[in-house]
Amino acid sequence: MSWGAEEIRIVPMREHHLDALAALERLCFSLPWSREGLATELLEPTACFLAAECGGETIGYAGMHCILDEAYVTNVAVDPRFRRHGAGRLLMQALERAAIGRGAAALSLEVRVSNQSAIHLYRSCGFEEIGVRRGMYEQPKEDGLIMTKAFC
Repeated sequence: MSWGAEEIRIVPMREHHLDALAALERLCFSLPWSREGLATELLEPTACFLAAECGGETIGYAGMHCILDEAYVTNVAVDPRFRRHGAGRLLMQALERAAIGRGAAALSLEVRVSNQSAIHLYRSCGFEEIGVRRGMYEQPKEDGLIMTKAFC
């Protein structure tokens, strides 16, 4: 591919992104969120969902919830055709800015212990491993690595 991270735009998730993101969910996750589930997040005041666009195409998204001073990443997904070009990093950086802007003291997430590429991304963004949730994931059954990044 001849494009780079400078051509990726991170924008607030909107209604027009939902079909592409529901398809991306089915592509990336064994238990995907539905279009309706994603649409619900557009109305949730604690939610911040962002979409990555490149060349007019929706190529990824990330979402979190902020309640008081706690921010929790719910999902991060990038179309496999566009991975390793900076979209995931740009989404995580944008979520971090949004979390700080909403007064969060830290940003936390869980990731499958087998998802080494995501773990590498999160570590490179300053997240630290703080624990394991046994049997957190289904299809297949797997532990979740808890990671957090403190802002203070």
